[in-house]
Amino acid sequence: MTNTHLLKLLLILTPAIFLLILAATIFFYRRRKVQNGEYDIENREQKHEEDTEKEDLVTFLGGEDLTICDILDAPGEVIGKSNYGTLYKALLQRSNSVKLLRFLRPVCAARVEEFGELIELLGSARHPNLVPLLGYYAGSRGEKLLVYPFYSRGNLAQFIRDGNGESHKWTIIYRISMGIAKGLEHLHTGLQKPIIHGNLKSKNVFLDRNHEPCISDFGLHILLNPTAAQEMLETMAAEGYKAPELIKMKDVSEETDIYSLGVILLELLSGKEPINENPTPDEDFYLPNFMRNAVLGHRVSDLYHPDILLSNNKSDEFENPVMEDCILKLFQLAMTCCSPSPSLRPHIKQVRRKLEEIGNRCWLVAEHFA
Repeated sequence: MTNTHLLKLLLILTPAIFLLILAATIFFYRRRKVQNGEYDIENREQKHEEDTEKEDLVTFLGGEDLTICDILDAPGEVIGKSNYGTLYKALLQRSNSVKLLRFLRPVCAARVEEFGELIELLGSARHPNLVPLLGYYAGSRGEKLLVYPFYSRGNLAQFIRDGNGESHKWTIIYRISMGIAKGLEHLHTGLQKPIIHGNLKSKNVFLDRNHEPCISDFGLHILLNPTAAQEMLETMAAEGYKAPELIKMKDVSEETDIYSLGVILLELLSGKEPINENPTPDEDFYLPNFMRNAVLGHRVSDLYHPDILLSNNKSDEFENPVMEDCILKLFQLAMTCCSPSPSLRPHIKQVRRKLEEIGNRCWLVAEHFA
């Protein structure tokens, strides 16, 4: 009986004793390799391989020639900062091309497992009135860079407020308005999965040499974690583009984008800021409210910049005064987009159709004066 119990005990302990001996052997073997400097080298090589695996560069149409070295070695100039990242104008030396790099702070980015699918969605969006995402780089420390083309003419906010007479020409105002509507229509209806811009404002619309607009930063909010996205919304509110019903960034919708579009149209027509920093006692802070009060007070002169009625360029399609009716129709469309009630705002396809009607009307006026 005693021998039987002893045999059972040995059968139970033998695997445990074997594992202890194996662990001790590995420990002393690794210790000897550390002393000889071999284990450190293996560790470093393994860590380098892990870091390399964590680095990732995804390119899209137009960015096929980008490399990690291009992006990381490019000398850059900071041209914008936010709570969630930094914007750089960067010279890619190998191709001698200028690109826009948007750096997203690791603590502000969405979860890694969500990021790849979201980037693919944004990278698939292509339209003449959208700024294309050319590439995306993810670093080993969680840093993320988005690569875009650089537009030397600058953004729409600068164009409206630089005092240049070009911003008061009806043909240019109309072209910009139609271009923004086309780009937004593609985001809302032209993709397999709709993209809500979420942060549409004149600073996020770039112009090419022909004043054709290109919308940037669409869908950027979905790449941020909830805290950073909420900070984006707060900035949007402070700048005057937030729809009144929007409380959380996760609730952005086509209707909130339409509201922001309406504010931009009012900017184009009036040349005024979305937020008036120094209003008089009779004025309102917010541009849409200011315009509603102007309508109620029959102050037609406040609805648009007076220079729009005249053309300063002999080559302009509208050499004769543009009929005020066309301008007022665009104003009415902008105000409808800025309706306090989301249900009363037009769908983007309705906005585009209305703009086409306004354009046709203006051409008839031009032919009449010709």
